[in-house]
This record gives sequence, C-alpha cells and structure tokens, in this order.
Amino acid sequence: MACYAALLHQPLASLSPCSSSSSRRAGASRAPRLQCLASAPSSSSVRALARTRISPRCSYSAAGTGAPGESPAAALRRLLEAPGAHQAPACYDALSARLVERAGFRACFTSGFSISAARLGLPDVGLISYGEMIDQGRLITEAVSIPVIGDADNGYGNSMNVKRTVKGYINAGFAGIILEDQVSPKACGHTKGRKVVTREEAIMHIKAAVDARKESGSDIVIVARTDSRQAISLEEALWRVRAFADAGADVLFIDALASREEMKAFCAVSPGVPKMANMLEGGGKTPILSPVELEEIGYKIIAYPLSLIGVSMRAMEDALVAIKGGRIPPPGSLPSFEEIKDTLGFNNYYEEEKHYFDYTSEPSSPGDTKPRTEKPQEPVIDILPQLYDVGSTGDRGPSTGMWSRTLRLKITGRDGIQKIDARIPAGFLEGMTRVIPGLAGANIMERLRNAPFDADNPQNGQVLLDFEDGMGDRIQVFIE
Repeated sequence: MACYAALLHQPLASLSPCSSSSSRRAGASRAPRLQCLASAPSSSSVRALARTRISPRCSYSAAGTGAPGESPAAALRRLLEAPGAHQAPACYDALSARLVERAGFRACFTSGFSISAARLGLPDVGLISYGEMIDQGRLITEAVSIPVIGDADNGYGNSMNVKRTVKGYINAGFAGIILEDQVSPKACGHTKGRKVVTREEAIMHIKAAVDARKESGSDIVIVARTDSRQAISLEEALWRVRAFADAGADVLFIDALASREEMKAFCAVSPGVPKMANMLEGGGKTPILSPVELEEIGYKIIAYPLSLIGVSMRAMEDALVAIKGGRIPPPGSLPSFEEIKDTLGFNNYYEEEKHYFDYTSEPSSPGDTKPRTEKPQEPVIDILPQLYDVGSTGDRGPSTGMWSRTLRLKITGRDGIQKIDARIPAGFLEGMTRVIPGLAGANIMERLRNAPFDADNPQNGQVLLDFEDGMGDRIQVFIE
C-alpha cells in the first residue's frame, strides 16, 4: 500500500516515460505508454493509471528491481533493455519465488510444468486450469518484488479466452505472460505428440492478447511461444515467430530447438525483438549452454524451468528415506531452524512489528530483552468493601474468621512490570463453596485454611496461588 500512496501523491507527468525505447520497434500494435501531460490529466489517463497494478511488496524488498511506484511490467521492460542475457529461474509457489529473489535474480518465471506437479501432483498435460494458475500466480507475485513472467499455456481457449487470460494475469500482478500455440489439451513442449493450431489462429491469439493489454491500460510483456519446431518443422517455427512479432509480441520464444545452429537461426529473426531461451534441465531437446554463450548467440532472457522443482523432489525423497530409517536429514541438506525463520521473514516481521507495539505491555517476541518504558506503579485497589470485620462475633460458623479476611491478587508481566495489584474480600467465596464445595477437585476452605505464608515476603500473608500463565505472566493470590 505504501507504493500506491507514493504513486497517488506524484504528478502524472512524473510517472510517464517521456522517451521511447530504442530497443522497441515502432508501430501501433505495440503496448500503449502513458504520455507526458503538460496540463491537467484527462479522465481516460486517470482510469488507465488506476488500472496499473503496482507490486504489493515493492517497498519492502531490497532485492527487487523495481523503483518505488514502478509497475511489474515496467520493471521487466527495463530489465529487457539492460545489457546482457538475464537468467530467470522458474518458480512454482510463493516460497520458491522468494528464494529466487533472495538469491539475487532480477526476474523469475512461473512454470506450468512445476505448478502442475506441486499443486496437483500431476503431469503437465493440460489438466491444470486457468483458475488454478491465476490463484497460484497471485500468491507468487505478492511474495516478491521482482517481476514475474507467468506461464499461461495456450490461453485456455480461443481468442476471447486469451483476452480474459491476459486481463486476469495483469490483475494477478504478473509482469509478463507466455502464450503458446498448442492445441488443447496442451503439454510440455519437450514431450511427444505436440500439435499446434493453424497459423491464422495462432496470430489471432497474439493480436487478442495485445488488444486485452491495450484495453486494460497495462504494459504487460507478451511472450509469444511456438511449439511448431517439434510439431511441424524449424521453418514453420521461424515463420510463426516473425508473424508474432508483427502482431505485437514483445519477446519471441521457440521451444525445443534441437541444436546450436537452430538457436542461431531463431535469434536472427526479427532483430530488435528480445529472444527467450529455455534451458530444460536433465535431458530436454535443447542444448544446455552458459549465459555467456546464449548472449553471444543473441538471447536476452533465459528460463530454467525444472531446477527448483527437480532438486526439491530429490531432497524430499532423501529426507523421507532418512526419517524412515530412524534418522533426520544431515545438517548439510537441512537448514537450521534459525535459517528457515530468516528465509521466511520472521526477523523482518519482528522488526516491523515493533513500529506498532505497545512497549508498556508485552514484548514483541520471545527473547526480546530491550528495556521497556516503566509504567507508573498502580495503587493497590480495594475492589469491594470488607464484608465482615476481623474478630466479628456474629454467628457465622467455623468459617467466620476466614471469610472476613482479604484476598490480594497480583499479576506481574514477564517483563517485570506489575499489571494488577488488587484486594477483594474472601467473603465473596462463601456462596460459591455452598454450591460447589469441591471446585476443580479441591476444597476451597481447605485451601484457604492451609495456605502457607510467603517466606520471601511475609507481609503478603499466606500464598493461595502462585503460577505463570501461558503468556508468561506471574499470577499470585495471597490471603491477608
């Protein structure tokens, strides 16, 4: 919310990129940009700005690439315009996305393969739905401040479905969206049996995505992917990516290229439009090259789709073998509890919590020993007047003297500050003992008669109760 506040307090002109990017091709099909406003903003400009999704964590994370008030798409476009080939591991949930950011990467992908595996425990063969991908994606984008490129499969239907998918991914906080040209049900591009829609339908899907972006007032990066290399031929794949670029795609991607030569042929297509490489680990069809080699060929962004889900699967299998054998995973594969807490943000949470903590009461976390502001000592309060005078001769039976005594309640916080010091007449227990003489398995009168004196502070009288509650407060009841 801090980012929204910063955005709303700036003039619209200050938020507008006033110069066009030299790396983006001119043309009406490209994503609309907010224009510099020399006068008061129009209502349409305000509506477009209001629809711009700002990352909810951009003010928190030091690892993020986004400047304050910068949308995820703008941060991604800035990264694509920066020199070099940029690595972007694929995540599958909020935790894996946070680990990517924590490791210092400036962007990440979501992997439909990995999300299907982690969320459903099923293969990537078109079983996971648009709703499930959006739900998972929103959790991921809210967990990090780096731009996230979302895997949207084939758009989940025809061109109208593609438009809805693009708008949904914008609202979920994605910086980019990958759309492919497979038929339904689609599947991983490195598996057998790939089929693609016609050229015309594939191009219409990209045009629909561009229209959806324009209608939303967004600048989401559209990554156009074709699977026609394995489904038809390299020549068909090269034709399609040229057409996708002409239709308004921002990044081009041919999946499952089979050699370095094919990768070079791809990067020669549509100069000036960034190319994406997919380094499918563990035995895919595409050669695994280093970032330096991929940059030399002409790639701008590099995805690593299976590393995180793959090592997670192997680590969990090894841990389960150890547990089944009566052991726990060795320290080399199991982070300490403190490391786990640090990764998940416990320490940051405790620091931020201090801004809203009442230092006159409880400490913000166990082990927090910072000095507290002393609370003025409250006077001892007599809650009720004494019911019976000590030594009264009224005929009240053997308990008369006891009932005329006073109960003193003291509650001391675990920080040493006294919270309550009050007196009430013991006589109020008389009616209770008549109804429930053995409350909680103990006779109240016996407790009162047999209570020991406080050896440390005899002036307190006899000790009826002395214990610590679940919050760490010390509760004491004395008979005076």
